Amino acid sequence: MSAGELVSRSLSKMRALMSGAPGRPRSPSARDLDRIRQQLQECADGRGGEVSTRQRAARLAESYLKLNDSGRHAFLRMIALEFGPDPASVAQAHADYQGAVGSDRQWDAEARLRVAMRSRRLRILTQFNAIPQGVKFLVDLRADLLRFLADDPLLKPLDRELETRLTAWFDVGFLELQRITWQSPAALLEKLVEYEAVHEIRSWEDLKNRLDSDRRCYAFFHPRMPLEPLIFVQVALVDSLADDVQKLLDVEAPLADVSRANTAIFYSITSTQEGLRGVSFGNFLLKRVVEDLRRDFPRLRTFSTLSPIPGLVDWAARHPEECAQVLAGADWKRLAAAGLHGPDSPEMRALLEGGSSWAQDHRLVLALREPLMHLAAHYLLNAKRNDRPVDPVARFHLGNGARIERLNWLADSSAKGLAQSWGMMVNYLYDPDRIESNLESFAAEGRIDAAAAIRRQAKP
Repeated sequence: MSAGELVSRSLSKMRALMSGAPGRPRSPSARDLDRIRQQLQECADGRGGEVSTRQRAARLAESYLKLNDSGRHAFLRMIALEFGPDPASVAQAHADYQGAVGSDRQWDAEARLRVAMRSRRLRILTQFNAIPQGVKFLVDLRADLLRFLADDPLLKPLDRELETRLTAWFDVGFLELQRITWQSPAALLEKLVEYEAVHEIRSWEDLKNRLDSDRRCYAFFHPRMPLEPLIFVQVALVDSLADDVQKLLDVEAPLADVSRANTAIFYSITSTQEGLRGVSFGNFLLKRVVEDLRRDFPRLRTFSTLSPIPGLVDWAARHPEECAQVLAGADWKRLAAAGLHGPDSPEMRALLEGGSSWAQDHRLVLALREPLMHLAAHYLLNAKRNDRPVDPVARFHLGNGARIERLNWLADSSAKGLAQSWGMMVNYLYDPDRIESNLESFAAEGRIDAAAAIRRQAKP
């Protein structure tokens, strides 16, 4: 059998494994680990030509994909601990560099220091680029790595190196913006249904509604992962700021007249690849989408989200004392009238812990509106971690230059919406004239741009 046939056979096995072909993952024996170590050593040495490189990488990927979680953890630990820079070589190269500073030998010594510090882990990882689906394999491998990292900090150096490589390979200059339509390949539409994480797509009718003439869906793709959307945004073209996601998702609602639309609502933004955590391109997606929409619909003047507040109820449950301080006297009167007598009452504790039975009681719905909106405004403006909003969606949009424009009561009355934010959603406004200044002030000072109404609601 020729070298080319060996490569082809290895690649076919790898493709079958990545596509979910049957085969039970297994724990590696000591003999298996020795064989994997030898394969890693061959990849790190980088001997032979292109065919040998592809064959080695395909075999190594095949070995990894056959392992269960404990085997994959052992595999990654082996790369992390056994294939880093050689400490003795780094120390010697550093000493030579220090001795050469200021002399004609400095630049050669610097080059040797760079070579000594280059990790063999990178050489192993880079070789997967040579095989079809190799980039997707590395993205999925990092997703595994992130799962193991919480309990095994010794994997951190490998994660840093892989994140650095993926950041370079997924530079926004390499990504392609595509509009997804009902005529897109069925495999791609299935991915959209599978990955949607904000508002579940419940049927093909639901999906078709989200791709209709008064809707738009855009995604970023990498050339080496053509049917894998990296991040996608769903947009509704309407004539005012949206305050109810149920209306946007209603499959029975009549089509809007897009010729009269003056507002684009980004109602779902989903990152699809866990292995690309920390690789940021969402802000570029929104900028490109705004440009595309303004070109196609010159009447559009307002670009806003209708976003969830996923951390609100969880934060309130963990900070009951802070919540009690935020609520004003008038809030407590409303709550008492509805049967919630003070911060330590069982009813109040149940509410802060995400209870949703109140949503069926019209009297409670009215009584809770103002107090809970006060808590939500305070949370968005003041709940911080490392001087940045603790809420992940707020952190994303404010970091991209948006403004907190408006809170919307019971904008998402689904079980998920009630459980994570008492049904509230928020409009983040993207004002093209303020995006850059907002982005810079948020990055430099952590300053949050918010409408006056939001600031008033946040005051105790």
